[in-house]
Amino acid sequence: MLRGEHLLQEQHGTTKKASSFYENQMLNYLNNKMTEFISNQSMMFIATADSSGNCDSSFRAGSVGFVRVIDDKTLIYPEYKGNGVMASLGNIIENPHIGLMFIDFFEHYIGLHVNGKASIIENGQLTSFKMTKKIMNDIKEKEGNRPERWVIINVDEAYIHCSKHIPKLKQLDKKIYWGTDDEKQKGGDFFEAKQSKKD
Repeated sequence: MLRGEHLLQEQHGTTKKASSFYENQMLNYLNNKMTEFISNQSMMFIATADSSGNCDSSFRAGSVGFVRVIDDKTLIYPEYKGNGVMASLGNIIENPHIGLMFIDFFEHYIGLHVNGKASIIENGQLTSFKMTKKIMNDIKEKEGNRPERWVIINVDEAYIHCSKHIPKLKQLDKKIYWGTDDEKQKGGDFFEAKQSKKD
């Protein structure tokens, strides 16, 4: 059975163009350039879905290199204290498929898609996870006790997101209140959802 994208490619006459993309731009692992790119990022967007296919997208950020490449098929990133909803993690428990989107808005104006399967480990399990001493020391030095748990991704696909529609942004300093419960620092009820509730 053809995947939806293949049906659309046939319908719109883009099969040859898509085949060239698959052949020349898509890998089932992370090469050295991709690894270097990820190590220079301080944010990413993630996409997950529950067992029924209901989707959720979310934003993750940290210090530069907060997503670590363990090897060419494995990534790990920290989950910091959030709003307690745990929508993305809940989806991962039901459905391990995950999409990561790294975008460099500041220097190269390019993106990287990484799709794979995710699993969750608690902080206490981190030392039993196979990592180099260099990565372990980097985690201890930069993360301290901020992460509540970790997400591991086994890479299935990695490919470019072209630069033509990525805007050029200017990065400014902002004090980050990691893991705070202060409503003002979290943005409060910015969208006035509490006042907009309908009975």
